[in-house]
Amino acid sequence: MAQLRRDYLKFETTQTQIVVVGPEKVKAFAEYWEGHKLPFIGLPDPKHSVLKLYGQKIKLFKLGRMPAQVIIDKAGVASYVHYGHSMSDIPKNDELLEILEELNNTN
Repeated sequence: MAQLRRDYLKFETTQTQIVVVGPEKVKAFAEYWEGHKLPFIGLPDPKHSVLKLYGQKIKLFKLGRMPAQVIIDKAGVASYVHYGHSMSDIPKNDELLEILEELNNTN
């Protein structure tokens, strides 16, 4: 999330709304969100409803829920999906911003 916070203004210029979905319970998630003053939307998902909807995997031997990035375009279509194979397997912001720019230019 620190990576997203660092380039938050760049994401805003692409008319992107960032939503981070976390596996924590509502109270713990809210405390974390408020404590870190994150500028984007946070959604607790303790029952893994969103996880199941997008096919995100849980690997118990790798600390739980693997990272996933989904870009949903203005028409509501998941135009880009990246499922990480480890906790550090996350696309760089520049890569995501490039994809967003391409999507904005085709719409």
